[in-house]
Amino acid sequence: MLQNKVVVITGASSGIGAALARRLVRNHARLVIAARRATLLNNLADEIRSGGGTAEAVPTDVTDPAQAERLIAAAVDRFGRIDVLVNNAGRGHFASVEDTTDDVIASMFAVNVYALWHTVRPALREMKRQESGLIVNIASMAGKLGFPFNSAYVAAKHACVGFTHALRMELLGTNIQATVICPGSVKTEWAEVTEGGPMLAMFSASRPAVKRIAAEQHLPLPPVEGVLTSEVVADRIIEVMENPVPEAYTHRGAEDFVRLAATDRAEAERHQLAVALGEREVYQRLVRPKV
Repeated sequence: MLQNKVVVITGASSGIGAALARRLVRNHARLVIAARRATLLNNLADEIRSGGGTAEAVPTDVTDPAQAERLIAAAVDRFGRIDVLVNNAGRGHFASVEDTTDDVIASMFAVNVYALWHTVRPALREMKRQESGLIVNIASMAGKLGFPFNSAYVAAKHACVGFTHALRMELLGTNIQATVICPGSVKTEWAEVTEGGPMLAMFSASRPAVKRIAAEQHLPLPPVEGVLTSEVVADRIIEVMENPVPEAYTHRGAEDFVRLAATDRAEAERHQLAVALGEREVYQRLVRPKV
């Protein structure tokens, strides 16, 4: 279904974006890949082309409206249309609410929220002209649930989910669709490049603490599939692209857990309590003594 479709992917230099590009080439899609890191982006485009695929690299900072406009224009100039826009660019942060600065809040919303308008507005003009298209926004489980020590990211991903639902309402009855995808934990560099320092250290150190607390207090843990590779997540995203739905989850158990949180937040938080306590214990040890 994606054969010869023109797909624009932001945040494509690594992680889910790069894996998605490599997977889409197998479906014979024509790609326009974007990211800030030009060297990594160009290397990926060269790799795809050397394998017989079609890829145009457009180094882009999607927080800049002018650069986002140029990205969409480049896709149309190269291929004459844009069939799918994948808003994958995003970044997290590592800080408690009281340690989160105004600059970090602004940065989180700039890349995870405001950039959606920057790319979707020009893409919609083209999709409306051609009377078809699909917009895929990559949010996170953090767009549906609360998680500690990255509140600005959680708030931004909630905004991404809300943006997508509002966009869908504006597009009802047209041949243009929008879907939001909420991945769980993915093995990428995301936790290593969070603003405020790498979150990976806390994740690694908190695992034994979470298990200990869960055992001591007889607490359940979230019944959600664990860390997946970006390739597995990319395959599941492509399944949604081929059969779009309003909202999709890449990890087994995630949708049921989100539904539980929507109907009984207290019970969902009981499943998250050991995680919250374990990560709080580690945060106090790793970060608070320094501030």
